[in-house]
Amino acid sequence: MRRLLAILLPGLLLLTACGGQSSQPEPTSQSAGETAKFDSLKLTDNGDKKAPGVEFEKPLTVTEPTIKVVAEGSGETVKANQVAKISILALNGSDGSQLEDTFPNEPESLELNDELKTSSAVIYNAFVGAKVGSSLALAVPGQQSAPASASPSDAATPSPSAAAGPSQLLIIKVLSAADATPVLDKPQGETVTPPAGLPTVTEKDGVPEINVQGAAAPTALVSQDLIKGTGATVKESDTLTVNYVGVNLDGGTKFDSSFDRGQPATFPLTGVIKGWTQGLAGKTVGSRVLLVIPKDLAYGDAGQGEAKGDLVFVVDILGVK
Repeated sequence: MRRLLAILLPGLLLLTACGGQSSQPEPTSQSAGETAKFDSLKLTDNGDKKAPGVEFEKPLTVTEPTIKVVAEGSGETVKANQVAKISILALNGSDGSQLEDTFPNEPESLELNDELKTSSAVIYNAFVGAKVGSSLALAVPGQQSAPASASPSDAATPSPSAAAGPSQLLIIKVLSAADATPVLDKPQGETVTPPAGLPTVTEKDGVPEINVQGAAAPTALVSQDLIKGTGATVKESDTLTVNYVGVNLDGGTKFDSSFDRGQPATFPLTGVIKGWTQGLAGKTVGSRVLLVIPKDLAYGDAGQGEAKGDLVFVVDILGVK
């Protein structure tokens, strides 16, 4: 959901200040904003993999973020600190045209944690207490755009002639909710003996060390389990929490290590080099993975900083969401 809303709703963080609701979870979902604007809204349910039919009186305009359960489900109540799986249909409030539809895709994950409660209390309070199977309507005021001729000094104060975009209407269906899987401290699973000819990996005080001596340049991506975890399978669309160390295949110089920084890294798998995206998709949480990445799947001929040419990583997959 964060990915989609970051694209559609630049003002998402404004939700934390609107609606006048307490940030404490309640037994039932809390509505907020101009909910009477949803009185004309009618949904036709088309299952979990197809967006619902939506009818509403147009134009739909709101002056503050507005959210409400508009079709109650019959499942279990969504609780604080769970992860809700959701699908989203986003519409233009002015004419009803479609902006985005995630229903045919893998569900988005929404963590109902303290971070969301602090940053977007209105959304948090609407989901906590809702029932699985429910559909929520979220309407957000149109964002006002600065005039094209604005200088940096007056960009923060758009002129009266600056046009505001239409309000946006999101229909969000809660498909499931489950307790969040805790992030591991270290890899857990069955040790795997890698084939000969790859860089060798030892461990000192829990930190992997990579020896590239005798390893040939890769002709293709190598993704080799050193420990085979038993957790969830990683998808390309996931966000991972990992510990890792990276060295250059030529010479073995270390150029990056989350272990040296003292904390794991968290990132979307779509936002890293291709060798990571392709090499970690399909692996399982708890695994330690050796990646030998040709330069064309890394940073190319130019490299990046001290990372140059073919690269070698050891990646501990500690969590996924």
